[in-house]
Amino acid sequence: MKFEIIQPGSYAMIKVTLARGEAIKAESGAMVAMHPNLDVEGKVDGGMFGALKRAVLTGESLFFQTLKASRGDGEVYIAPAVPGDVTILELNGANHFFLQKQSFLASDDAVSIEAVSQGFFKGLLSGEGMFIQKATGKGTLAISSFGSIYKISLAPGQQYIVDNSHLVAWAGTVTYDVQKASSGWFSSVTSGEGLVCKVNGPGDVWFQSRNPGAFGSWIRQFIPAKG
Repeated sequence: MKFEIIQPGSYAMIKVTLARGEAIKAESGAMVAMHPNLDVEGKVDGGMFGALKRAVLTGESLFFQTLKASRGDGEVYIAPAVPGDVTILELNGANHFFLQKQSFLASDDAVSIEAVSQGFFKGLLSGEGMFIQKATGKGTLAISSFGSIYKISLAPGQQYIVDNSHLVAWAGTVTYDVQKASSGWFSSVTSGEGLVCKVNGPGDVWFQSRNPGAFGSWIRQFIPAKG
């Protein structure tokens, strides 16, 4: 199969070309259009317990879409729910990636997506909750962002600071800590940053150009108050 990014940028989508018998999975509702040789159905990943764990702990959909080339070769177009970019990652069976909530878009059916704990304090301080998603297996993985997406590659021991709400995904070799944006709490709060993630290499880190929470606050000022 072949994953291809169509119209990269703020309104990106992906085109996946499948040979007969091949299948992918995508976030529920992500299918835009497909060849009539393909079938789409809802499917739980990792059994009902795994699906419930993913839905309850990370806020993702209970079901994936499974898209299979049942009657011959064909292609499918898939897009994220919000305006944003798409990036394609490769899993070789030995590496893995961690994804923030809402980052998964689609993958080879052999790729496993599960909810894993990032620890109580990291979850509390990061604002993302205690659980994130872990992608393992062998195949292609497509992730999406809010706004454009950018990758930085960290050398062993190299560090970088990323705002919590802009972090999208990171390689399994990358570690991180949640800390104050400034040396003091007053400066951290008044700077508008508060808490940030200090990521530690080696490995790749992907972040997005827009903050969903900040965008929501901006939108709310234009919504008339009830009454």
